[in-house]
Amino acid sequence: MAENDVEKVEAKAEEKAEVEAKEQKKAPEKPFTTKKPRPLPRPVEKSTLELDEETRRLLNARKANKASLPKFHRIDAHKKKKLALSWRKPRGHHCKMRRQIKAKGSIVKVGFGSPAAVRGLHASGYEEVLVYRPEDVHGLSKRQAIRIARTVGRKKQEEIEKVAKELNIKVLNPLNAFEEA
Repeated sequence: MAENDVEKVEAKAEEKAEVEAKEQKKAPEKPFTTKKPRPLPRPVEKSTLELDEETRRLLNARKANKASLPKFHRIDAHKKKKLALSWRKPRGHHCKMRRQIKAKGSIVKVGFGSPAAVRGLHASGYEEVLVYRPEDVHGLSKRQAIRIARTVGRKKQEEIEKVAKELNIKVLNPLNAFEEA
């Protein structure tokens, strides 16, 4: 009789181990959250603009340079809520940032700039043009791409995109095509 009890205990222990193994294999349930879901990504189109090798090289050099740049913040912006992070030149007589003490942050200088040939161009090589209405799209060259202003409503944005598609002009911030689906 004692042997039967031992066998039953061992069988229960094995069943418990199997159940625990199954629970571990299951994906953990996501905890309840009040965060809004992130919007779907914008559709990404390949650039059809033909760039010469030098411009392509300069765009890549600018990208690498900007990735290694320091953050230029206003002095003491992290200490006071009323100060924005946006850059302001330090002008104080005793200001350590103005005196370029290393630990106090970097100052904007000429050497941090991007190459002059690609300055102001979009990363894809297009020249950006800000558009507010469908009539603004007419008369643009193939080297220019449009960016629809943020104050333009959805209805007018759809009209602008329709005109741009007819004229074969790239839109840098199209409406999210996946929203309707």
